[in-house]
Amino acid sequence: MTRDDGVIDFGQASAALPLVAILRGITPAEIDETGDTLVEAGFRLIEVPLTSPNAFVSIARLVKRVGPDVVVGAGTVRTVDQLQHLVDCGGRLMVTPHGDVALIRAAKALGLFTLPGVATPTEGFAAIDAGADGLKIFPADTLATSTLRAWRTVMGDTLLCPTGGITPLAMREYVAAGASGFGLGSALYAPGASPAATRQSADAFVAAWRRPDEEYARSGAVEA
Repeated sequence: MTRDDGVIDFGQASAALPLVAILRGITPAEIDETGDTLVEAGFRLIEVPLTSPNAFVSIARLVKRVGPDVVVGAGTVRTVDQLQHLVDCGGRLMVTPHGDVALIRAAKALGLFTLPGVATPTEGFAAIDAGADGLKIFPADTLATSTLRAWRTVMGDTLLCPTGGITPLAMREYVAAGASGFGLGSALYAPGASPAATRQSADAFVAAWRRPDEEYARSGAVEA
């Protein structure tokens, strides 16, 4: 749904394209062009990890650049102080590498959307009970898709976003197992990448989400 002030919320952004662009290592000097590139490709969820240089500066710039139609947030969040900085610069999404229940609750109290990292059902249900808006399945490349399939059977319509090692070709199998979104890191954006290179990667991911069978065939993969 959209808020009364017309600002897109997490649910609407996810419905438009449930792919979180993770811009680890980006600098404020790169954020404008990269942000424009991702929005033009269809992205509505963008994360700047706090391990990036001057991350809060980049977040504030990106918020002003992309406006109310994109949910901008911080990744690798670990403290309540970081949450307040995120709110102060206009960010609206907290992404973590771990399932810190206290941090999730603090983020929700500040009006933030939350996508915590979890690796077990225990962590997942604890995060949901704390108010998480979705779950970042992390690191996805260490978990079998059969594990994700089992999670889906008990987690209803919870947004499940495998993150870590995701490529356009890999998405098809995860979707079949129950993934309802993805966190996209180095295969989408690498530090210093040109806007053209990022756009090429972004288009490949969007196509893999919207037309998985077509993109799978185009890759040259063969059905088992």
